[in-house]
Amino acid sequence: MNSINLTPFDRIGPVITSTCKAQAFAPGSPAYNIEALSDNEYIITLAVAGFSINNINVSAESGVLTVSGEPSHQKNNRYLYQGIANTRFERRFDLTDFVEITRADLHDGLLSISLVRDIPETLGPKSICINKGRVIAGDTKSYRPEDAAVEAA
Repeated sequence: MNSINLTPFDRIGPVITSTCKAQAFAPGSPAYNIEALSDNEYIITLAVAGFSINNINVSAESGVLTVSGEPSHQKNNRYLYQGIANTRFERRFDLTDFVEITRADLHDGLLSISLVRDIPETLGPKSICINKGRVIAGDTKSYRPEDAAVEAA
């Protein structure tokens, strides 16, 4: 199997560190693009000419997107030249954390798979409020100068 290692999510921060890998039975088959629609939306498009919805399987399990196809065999064809691949294929994409597959569409020989990266708020960047004053070792609350006047009294 041919293995391609790439990172389609070029704007992902340190929370997500995995990469995307693709594998196929026939090298380079099917060809595919990975497009960023926004910071959190992506589309993987595979060229699957000659395959119908009934011959293609798209599944996701444990962070791995698998796209496979089994050609329909037409035994009575007499090709003078056959340049369109009619072979079984499988592509696997290791998706980064928090990436979900939202839909798959087949149109004009192109299979488009929509992905959304949805990082939970608890793991996203946080803005920390800066208080005026000083922190005393072991004290977890903020020190305010007006508190000193109360303590001295």
